[in-house]
Amino acid sequence: MKAISNFNGTFARRILGILILSLMFASPLFSQTVFPVKFATQADVKVYEVNFETQADLKVFQVDFQNQATDCSGLWFYTDFVNQAQWKIFFTDFETQADLKIFYVKFRNQAGWRNEEKKQLYCNQA
Repeated sequence: MKAISNFNGTFARRILGILILSLMFASPLFSQTVFPVKFATQADVKVYEVNFETQADLKVFQVDFQNQATDCSGLWFYTDFVNQAQWKIFFTDFETQADLKIFYVKFRNQAGWRNEEKKQLYCNQA
C-alpha cells in the first residue's frame, strides 16, 4: 500500500511540474510582445504611428513588464529578443505602407482597438 501512495505523490508532483513549465513557456505566446525589426521584409506587421487617436486602428500603451501585456488588448511589451516576440514589427515612414496604424496613449485604460476589422485580422493569428 505504501508503494501506491508513494507512486501517487510522485505522479502528482510530475504533473504539477509539467503544468508549471508549460505555463511558463506558453505565457509569451498569449501576450502581446513586440520586437521592432530593421527591415520591412522581416516584419509580421508593418506599423505607422499616427498623430491623432482618431486616425489609429489600435491605441497602444507600452507596459514595463511582459506579464502586464495581455493578448490583443493594446498593451505592448517591447522585448529585447526576437524569439520572445509575438509580433515582429517594422515602423514605416509612410501611412500608406502600413498594415496597422497605431497611436500611443498615456494611460493604460485608454489602450484598445478602434478598428474591429483589423482586430479580427491580427487577434486570430496567434
